[in-house]
Amino acid sequence: MKALSILPFIILMSIGTVITGCGGNEGPAEQAGEEIDNAVESTGEAIEEAGDELEEKTQ
Repeated sequence: MKALSILPFIILMSIGTVITGCGGNEGPAEQAGEEIDNAVESTGEAIEEAGDELEEKTQ
């Protein structure tokens, strides 16, 4: 379950983004960073779902 070991890292990145991202106007770099964070979060969720499905199939 190597994929599930990545999940805490993704969660911490997301929390850090929320905390540091509380500001006014967003520039292009901040928007790009937000898009990357969203992609990483979506990937993490997909990995978690795949792990859950795999676990169900192996039981």
